[in-house]
Amino acid sequence: MRTQNDGIPLEAVANYGPARPIAIARWLYVMAALVVAMVLVGGITRLTESGLSITEWKPITGALPPLSEAAWQAEFDAYRQIPEYTQVNGPAGMTLAEYKFIFFWEWAHRLLGRLIGVAFVVPLIYFWMRDAIPIGFKPRLLALLALGGLQGVFGWLMVSSGVGAEAQELGRTDVSHYWLSIHLMTAFFTLGGLVWTALDLGNFAEGQPRAGLRGFSIVVLCVLAMQLLYGAWMAGLNAGYVAGGGLLNSWPLMQGSLFPEGVDVSQGLWHTLTADPFMVHFIHRWWAWVALGFLIVLARKLRATKRPISVAIHSVVGLQILLGIATVWTGVSLWVAVAHQFFGALLVCVTVWGAHALGFRDRMPGSVLR
Repeated sequence: MRTQNDGIPLEAVANYGPARPIAIARWLYVMAALVVAMVLVGGITRLTESGLSITEWKPITGALPPLSEAAWQAEFDAYRQIPEYTQVNGPAGMTLAEYKFIFFWEWAHRLLGRLIGVAFVVPLIYFWMRDAIPIGFKPRLLALLALGGLQGVFGWLMVSSGVGAEAQELGRTDVSHYWLSIHLMTAFFTLGGLVWTALDLGNFAEGQPRAGLRGFSIVVLCVLAMQLLYGAWMAGLNAGYVAGGGLLNSWPLMQGSLFPEGVDVSQGLWHTLTADPFMVHFIHRWWAWVALGFLIVLARKLRATKRPISVAIHSVVGLQILLGIATVWTGVSLWVAVAHQFFGALLVCVTVWGAHALGFRDRMPGSVLR
């Protein structure tokens, strides 16, 4: 049987029978948009300190909020047992009405996660039963499903780190920033996989080879991943608040100098690089320029043949840099910081788009696209 250079039979591409690559690609783009929305709501949840407001994981009954004052009081009573309340919000005099506000964002975050699960599983079953999934794509769709499941598991492990026995023993008033980063990076990895797979399905529908991921594209994605990881640690450590007061002292300087005072080196190199808020903030703000340089090179490689992608990469990374600066200048204003996280998700999308286009170009024989 004749095959393309990526292993797909030519006959399957020329006439793919019941397969519906375009329909599946559109579905995956919708799923990607839902994941971006999930990242957005997750950012609000984190920035409003709402993540520990629901102390139990109830996969079925938890889909509904409390429906009576007694139920609200029971939830509030459970929350009042954890260190975040006893050490932070309790002494501040939190009321039931204030608790309902933070409960709403955590509940909305979990509800959206449930909706995303249903929005993925039901169409997947439908396409599978109708034999509409093209050759070679079933394992990838199952991997994306598994990633979605892991995302839920990691989310609960993150919450458990702030409400469980260890948190009680240590008096931890927040979630582990390590678990927060795992939770967020899994979302970004899933988002990238959704976009890449949808783009490959578009290629399949046109009888084109799938894109390859190697070389420069891998480097760019790794550089971006490090920046996103440090952004997650920034959020988990509340490191955005350590920059200092005033415009110049919060950016480009930190506390009046290029390298901030207060970096704790007494607990070893790993702690300094991954858990010290001053160092994490310092690395995140300056690694951004490394990421910017690599993304500009990626965009320029695509400028002649894929100008819309080049423009998208330049635009999104530029706005992301500006929003990062504005976040520290405004003292981590809620909506500026949320916009920064939202554009981080968009940056994942356009970077994957660019890496896919570059990988597709590099697989074209003799390439007039070069």
